[in-house]
Amino acid sequence: MGKITRRDFVKTAAAATAATVLIGTSKTGWAGANDRVRVAVMGINGRGKSHLGGYAAVKDVEVVTLCDPDSRLFKPRIGEFFTSRGKPEPKVEQDIRRVLEDKDVDAVSMATPNHWHSLGAVWACQAGKDVYVEKPMTHNIFEGTKVVEAAKKYNRVVQHGTQLRSNPGFQEGIQLLKDGAIGDVYMARCVCYKWRPDIGKALPGTPPEGFDWDIWQGPAQEQPFMVNERGEGAFVHYNWHWTWAYGNGDIGNQGVHQLDAARWGLGVDVPYRVASMGGMFLWDDCKEVFNVSSTSFMFKGADGRDKMMTLEVRPWCTNDEVGGRSFGVLFYGSKGYMSFPNYEGYKLFEGKDGKLVKENQKGGDTNHYQNFIDCVRARTPEGVNAPPIEGHHSSALSHYALTGARVNRVLEIDTDTMQVKNDEEANSYLTRVYRAPYIVPDVV
Repeated sequence: MGKITRRDFVKTAAAATAATVLIGTSKTGWAGANDRVRVAVMGINGRGKSHLGGYAAVKDVEVVTLCDPDSRLFKPRIGEFFTSRGKPEPKVEQDIRRVLEDKDVDAVSMATPNHWHSLGAVWACQAGKDVYVEKPMTHNIFEGTKVVEAAKKYNRVVQHGTQLRSNPGFQEGIQLLKDGAIGDVYMARCVCYKWRPDIGKALPGTPPEGFDWDIWQGPAQEQPFMVNERGEGAFVHYNWHWTWAYGNGDIGNQGVHQLDAARWGLGVDVPYRVASMGGMFLWDDCKEVFNVSSTSFMFKGADGRDKMMTLEVRPWCTNDEVGGRSFGVLFYGSKGYMSFPNYEGYKLFEGKDGKLVKENQKGGDTNHYQNFIDCVRARTPEGVNAPPIEGHHSSALSHYALTGARVNRVLEIDTDTMQVKNDEEANSYLTRVYRAPYIVPDVV
């Protein structure tokens, strides 16, 4: 896997835009700036509901299709987001492949479990659809290279779901960092402290009627449908985050936002060293992915000097470290420090005494959907605030963190290939064995 830079991505996308030849089944151009963009939302639970609400707030966007392997979700979502608001009912599909065949769909919004993100994005690009893909963009590092390649090859607008990049307050804070507001920035500390209780044990059961378990598993190897002690899905529709086959724990669920912000502020992409430890604490339940971890990353900055990043994940009672108890990022510099305790803004502190001298909170999720739709309409892949190359590099940090903890040793990384040097076991976790026909291809 060769290293791809944002400069490479932007140059290629801009060149492709100049000679647009769309491959696939959607429209090849826009008659005017007010044309309606027709979106299909893939995955309509959890973040999928946020996507439905987000597009409802963007002018001249119509959600025309809902896609989910669980057909039981269609009726309540249509009632909540369409009929109750006087909107026409959308089409419904359980199979993403049928949606991608629909020439009336211009863009897809991927809010599926993590293991479907990259395959859905690649297939959508190949079908001539633009893509908004939730975080993490990938389930492993191999997939990131394929999404970046597909976006370039098919000249598609692809937005990664790290919405903080579209919020004015956050943008202002990052610019202050780059302008030297706290001097020489040498370190970023990310924290991810979400409330994650015991989810109980799981045992093999039977998928409910109306739920397509084969499609839901997609690229993952065939496994039994697991149920809890009440006979309900143990991992469907949320706790899949803590299974290796489908999720990436809270590092990939929430922590990727903080890792993305830290990379942005430090101005770095691929680390050359990662040291990580993790384990299962507090609960004896069916989670597999570590619920407690501590990771350190070392990078070379643009000036050749070292930059350091850390990430801590905890699932229960905790203290306030960044101005909020759930998540955030702290940047440390020679003249002060900055806190980014949410998706919307920052606080700037100066000197040894940490005097608060400036702060701003401004933003909301709608900005990110608006940026995506604006670029879809203008045919400007390079204009998205969270392009796939950034999604690839930020998601990769979560994969390195988990891999380092799994093999229990320091990872020395080739920053050109993104592979771990001389470590076959570690590299085996940076890809997966795919299940036909749900295969992320080597050649997109």
